[in-house]
Amino acid sequence: MRRLALRLLAILMALLPVGVGAQGVQPDPALRARADALVAILDGRGAYRTYFAASFRDKVPAAQLSAIAAQLKAAIGAPQRIDAFTATSAWSADLTVRYARGTASVRLVIDPAPPHAATGLLITGTAPRDDSMAKLEAEFRALPGASGFGLYALGEGKPAPILDYRADVAAPLGSAFKLWVLAELARQVAAGERHWADVVTAGAPSLPSGVLQTWPAGSPVTTQTLATLMVSISDNTATDTLLTTLGRAKVDAMAASAGGSVPVMTTREMFAVKGDAALTRAWAAGSVDARRSLLAETAATIATATLDPTVFAGKPVAIDSVEWFASPAAMAGLLDRLRGADATTRAIMSINAGVDPAIAKRFGYVGFKGGGEPGVQTLNYLVQAKDGRWYAATGNWHRADDAVSEVRFAGLMGRALALLAAR
Repeated sequence: MRRLALRLLAILMALLPVGVGAQGVQPDPALRARADALVAILDGRGAYRTYFAASFRDKVPAAQLSAIAAQLKAAIGAPQRIDAFTATSAWSADLTVRYARGTASVRLVIDPAPPHAATGLLITGTAPRDDSMAKLEAEFRALPGASGFGLYALGEGKPAPILDYRADVAAPLGSAFKLWVLAELARQVAAGERHWADVVTAGAPSLPSGVLQTWPAGSPVTTQTLATLMVSISDNTATDTLLTTLGRAKVDAMAASAGGSVPVMTTREMFAVKGDAALTRAWAAGSVDARRSLLAETAATIATATLDPTVFAGKPVAIDSVEWFASPAAMAGLLDRLRGADATTRAIMSINAGVDPAIAKRFGYVGFKGGGEPGVQTLNYLVQAKDGRWYAATGNWHRADDAVSEVRFAGLMGRALALLAAR
């Protein structure tokens, strides 16, 4: 699987590190000037080469920026003005850009050296004007292909639906299956079967996303390190190592108890099965037991196979079979189970909030895990309002005939969280 973008709209453009916004920050006048000029850039009228520094242009060609701007205009109309400007340092700011039918949240960074060209731009969220639950549901229903979502209040009993659509229909999860692995680790730690500080050996490398595949073979790592890499940056090698360490049968049992599909493939197995037409057909046609046998019979071959990274370079591949599956309702139950786990589990989930910072700061806690590949997107949030109430927000969008738009889907889930925050 390719790495799911870690924030709403997921458009990281050579962004330099910036600090958290603070009162009393004095922006350089050049920062405000660049912010005002951004409207023309987003409208396709600005001078790309003079507005952006060479370091930015090398990573984000003009055509790519134009495509992003076009997606925004299609969704919320033409950009009009800067509605809000909050300096986070002398050379960086969080902006709210007003569009004809909504707003976009943007983080801007400029070079301290003249002529103060923009070195970083991050679009972190969009929202229509006068949003509502009814508008959100209508836009989910309008997505091409298949989709589903659920917003739930969490308390003493089962998650209570606030708004849902096709919430009981199982859908491909992509990397969100890694929450099953995290839940099983949390269970084993709580039972005293394992500890966060346990040291294990890194297993066979999988494909990115992640970094562990680049470490020396057999590197010692703790279970907490593996879980942190697995959730925060969706590290596939860390996931596979942790899954096999915990025990395949135990992870299967956790997935089944959480309403998920079994057997639970490692990411290496998924790459290998998708990359071999005969294995893909056998998996699609097989029962649960037949699939388990297939994994056992091919284990030695898959463990040493050269994985093909181009499997995900084109159109969707076997997303209706060679995947991990669960419904929004099932994922909400899993998030509720993780809510009841220990503080370390919740801390791991909160490293990457996966949402516009302006929305995240409206909650006391945000835990996140998403997943995706061509044709598949899923985002899952465990959030606590500042008044102490807990919620789960989980959604999916998939189509077997074409890719789906991360920008569009992440925007919808960001709006769902914003509506929850306003309750």
